[in-house]
Amino acid sequence: MCSCDIYKYKRRSVVLNFRKDIAMELDTNNHSVFMLNYHLIMCVKYRNNVIDDAISLRLKEIFKNICLNYNISLEEWNHDKDHVHILFRGQPNSEISKFINAYKSASSRLIKKEYPEIKKHLWKDMFWSQSYCLISTGGVTVDIIKEYIQTQGRR
Repeated sequence: MCSCDIYKYKRRSVVLNFRKDIAMELDTNNHSVFMLNYHLIMCVKYRNNVIDDAISLRLKEIFKNICLNYNISLEEWNHDKDHVHILFRGQPNSEISKFINAYKSASSRLIKKEYPEIKKHLWKDMFWSQSYCLISTGGVTVDIIKEYIQTQGRR
């Protein structure tokens, strides 16, 4: 395996102890060990201020439903009035771009159907901007990113 001590197995994950003060929880599947965390930021088209707590909660529910089909799990979620921050974990076989497109399509359709009053604040009936920001989280610890996401919208 590697020169690390494996000291604990959990559901489809393994914890590696590199030093006494650094432990890393890795995911596993049949043939690999990995840690693939992503920070996703998606904005409403033209950054219109349409996301409130109820809409954010519904967007989060839709995310959780769709991520099951793509081997993705939600780690952290927060929103501001015009964008959402999402921290999620993937697997080597996760098709991230297909997942994001499926999520944006489904969530846009469902939000406009369930909250019809939102349409008057959107441009040409488009909820999400076509672009998004997807960052792999290798540069900082997941805890730092979780803390950053939790503080969003508190300005």
